[in-house]
Amino acid sequence: MKDPIALPVTDVVARLRDFNTVIDARSPSEFAEDHLPQAVSVPVLSDEERARVGTASATLGAFEAKRLGAPLVARNIADAIDRCFASRGRDWQPLVYCWRGGNRSGSLATVLARVGWRVAVLEGGYRAFRRHVVDDLASRPAGLRFMVVGGRTGSAKSRLLERLAGRGEQVLDLEALARHRGSLLGSLPGAPQPSQKRFETEVWERLREADPSRPVFVESESRKVGRVQVPAALIAAIRASPVAVLEADRSVRSRFLLDEYRHFRADVPALLVLLECLVPLHGAKRVGEWRTLVERDRWLELVARLLEDHYDPSYDRSMRRNFGRLDNAPVIRLDGTDDRALELAASELQSLAFD
Repeated sequence: MKDPIALPVTDVVARLRDFNTVIDARSPSEFAEDHLPQAVSVPVLSDEERARVGTASATLGAFEAKRLGAPLVARNIADAIDRCFASRGRDWQPLVYCWRGGNRSGSLATVLARVGWRVAVLEGGYRAFRRHVVDDLASRPAGLRFMVVGGRTGSAKSRLLERLAGRGEQVLDLEALARHRGSLLGSLPGAPQPSQKRFETEVWERLREADPSRPVFVESESRKVGRVQVPAALIAAIRASPVAVLEADRSVRSRFLLDEYRHFRADVPALLVLLECLVPLHGAKRVGEWRTLVERDRWLELVARLLEDHYDPSYDRSMRRNFGRLDNAPVIRLDGTDDRALELAASELQSLAFD
């Protein structure tokens, strides 16, 4: 029988694919906020149990807290072995971590090692991993080559990124990672946004896998995508990169957006609440006109008005402010957002990126 092996975070990150299973021994709520890539949740203490032990530690002292927590931990570890690990062979090699690499991961790792499995523990736990992610996000973007896809709202930038990914190109789709389309109406039904930490870990994971010798295609995002914020060094690298602008008629973009945001036609009250948020910016009269279009079921006209009055001016101001090379940026014309048009645009973008 071997004792668990303690590994520093740099070794763990370099060897993540070598472990058969990455086990997060923290509580379910800690796991939900963020976790290592490919980790599975095997809590040594539930959220309620962790709170009880924490209260005991604060009020009764460390010994009483450990006496309370020990049988809880023992039962949960026994259950985890029966439920999750009973079928694992002797060659199974897991990595275990908790918040600081202390009691929770140590208890689970010790029992697994006593069974005979070769177990590694992350030194410093999730906290060390989080520091590594933050530090790496502050430096890694500068070493990558980004190709920025710009274009007014409704010019199918996200669809184009999907096409490029399907062609084997490197793509960083920040809106997909943020579960948000990046505007007031950009929330996705049934898809809550991740925490800031989870968003950053997923961004870091994509950047870590990127080949610096090849371009990374990315959309011209704002600093915030919904309620999550793009790391500062990444925003700086994107805004210093070359831009290609997608251009499409407002009628084309309106039809595309009417399809993309069709969920609002099924939940009109939610749409009206969001439109009211624009009163301070556009005034009650203009927002009232938009409300009238909703009430009269004139959806295509509503979308065109929102583009003309709100989205296009806002996007143009943002691009002029944040992308200094915009005046000389190549333009890719989109005559539609069907498969043929997107394939042509993807080919043009690839040519520009590899010139």
